[in-house]
Amino acid sequence: MQSSSTTTAPPNAVQLNGVVLQYNEFNPSAQHQSPVQHPNNSCTPSPPASTPAREKWAGQYEFLLSCIGYCVGLGNVWRFPYLCYRNGGGVFLIPYTIMLLFTGLPLFLMELSLGQYGSAGPIMVWKCCPLLKGIGIGMLLVSTFVCLYYNVIIAWTFYTLACPSRTLCPGRVRPLQMLASPNGTNASLLSASEIFWNTRVLGVVNSKGLSDPGPVKWELAICLLVAWIVIYLCMLKGIRSSGKVVYVTATFPYFVLFVLIIRGATLQGSLKGVQFYLTPDWKRLLSAQVWNDAASQIFYSLGIGFGGLLSMASYNKFDNNVIRDTLVIAIGNCCTSFFAGFAIFSILGHMAWKKNVPVGKVADTGPGLAFVAYPEALALLPGSVFWSILFFLMLFMLGVDTLFGNMEAITTAVLDEFPVLRGNFKKKCLFLALLCFGFYLMGLLLITDGGIYWFTLIDFYSTSFGLIIIALFMCIGMTFFYGVNQFCQDIVDMVCRCPPWCTKLLMYFKACWVFFTPVLLLFILSYIFVDLYNTPLRYGSYIYPRWGRALGVCMGTFCCIQIPFWGIMAIWRESGTLKDRFQKAIQPLNSWRAASRQNDAPPEMVDVPYSVNLADADFTSQEWESNASEA
Repeated sequence: MQSSSTTTAPPNAVQLNGVVLQYNEFNPSAQHQSPVQHPNNSCTPSPPASTPAREKWAGQYEFLLSCIGYCVGLGNVWRFPYLCYRNGGGVFLIPYTIMLLFTGLPLFLMELSLGQYGSAGPIMVWKCCPLLKGIGIGMLLVSTFVCLYYNVIIAWTFYTLACPSRTLCPGRVRPLQMLASPNGTNASLLSASEIFWNTRVLGVVNSKGLSDPGPVKWELAICLLVAWIVIYLCMLKGIRSSGKVVYVTATFPYFVLFVLIIRGATLQGSLKGVQFYLTPDWKRLLSAQVWNDAASQIFYSLGIGFGGLLSMASYNKFDNNVIRDTLVIAIGNCCTSFFAGFAIFSILGHMAWKKNVPVGKVADTGPGLAFVAYPEALALLPGSVFWSILFFLMLFMLGVDTLFGNMEAITTAVLDEFPVLRGNFKKKCLFLALLCFGFYLMGLLLITDGGIYWFTLIDFYSTSFGLIIIALFMCIGMTFFYGVNQFCQDIVDMVCRCPPWCTKLLMYFKACWVFFTPVLLLFILSYIFVDLYNTPLRYGSYIYPRWGRALGVCMGTFCCIQIPFWGIMAIWRESGTLKDRFQKAIQPLNSWRAASRQNDAPPEMVDVPYSVNLADADFTSQEWESNASEA
């Protein structure tokens, strides 16, 4: 094949497909300044100089601790123990383990592998299948809702730690006057911690519901501002700063839990609490609610579908053993949940013994356990101030780590879309400051007298059916559109230097992605829809109005509706028939595998006694392919 621009072969040279192979007679070992030259200098393979390189984790432990801190959150402390005793005690571990094996681990590996192979955030990574770009947009919306209310929990923690006097500390407030509670009872029937929580922290006794938020509590507004300043400073330099912070924030909760377990084991009545926590009720295995609770806890505690795992994995080295990391992080997270149950129920057992009531009367879930029941139990211990401070510091660390992951998903996606921010530190600082300040302003609604009603609404619906749908489409899309065989091969390319057992496990994960995981996700989704229809949302005795529930459904729908919207946009941008457009929309972009090539070591330069000159025609990929097929 001849080029349109004719090149004249010098003496002692041959010409092949427009390439002139010239023998260097005088100096065969000469170094070539440009082994591959093109007569037209407009084609340069190097990326633009203005595009800054992506950061990488300083070490493997920073990534592991960041993921563990992200996954091990407040739900491990206040949700898992409650679900365990409510759903048959030790029997709950059976469906919990099954859901971990067939739902949690496969989806966890999928998200980590996708981010690590593509070296991109939740939006840019879908160059592998442009039809599914809406999954990344949906992940960002879910993370946005979570960041909106999650830092409010840290603000509550700050406020509790910064009580102006001993009389305002949990467990030390005395019911001096009759106050109405959100449950419609009198303050004289409430414990000291409940009065502190409902009147001093929330102010919920002054609100009638969603339509009556009331004024902003200025003490909490200051605490919320401090919380966002802490997040801003920790994330100022990206993973270089947050990667160092997690050495403290991810390990400190384990130290506190270990200390609380030892202290709880020495208390009277602690064994009754542990017995209540683990007593099996085998009949509960026949209940669909038990299996749904197990699947939901696995799903939410691992942080699947929020984009945080994908973003953090995008800063890994290409050959990082992602399968090993999946097993360590996921199994470690679940063991932490089980481990935390002993710390919680040993002290709740002592509280029940002290009050001479059943353990079930003092057990609770959600903020009620973290800010009411457990502080009240700690107040009964000698040195209660020390144990309370230790406990709330643990809550702070757990909240900060989880918020790091969700904020990382948002910032990574924006920096990928606007690389100029990554290379300009001042602009990046300004963007992060505006982002944190925007979240602070929106979060003010949640620290009003009726803010807990809005908090519960956003918490329930933002991580409900929308998140399950996002994970379901991610699993189906990568399995059937991108191709499960190709995806497995991508993982093999990353772990090829790892032990053989890593690649053998892929057969198990492949079976889960193709069948077990989608089926279980459909089961969870069906149960959620039935539960939404039959069970109204409540906070205490307050039943949410229809317009409030409709607002929550719109919130969840807005997250998952991004998938068909951006899928239609991807098809619309292509040309041809509808079938042709669909086929083009599921094909990876040319830049998809660029990230993996950039992570490879640069090829070694080999000196040969020939200089190679390329003509214009040699830079047309289709002509190269046709030459190869003719040969």
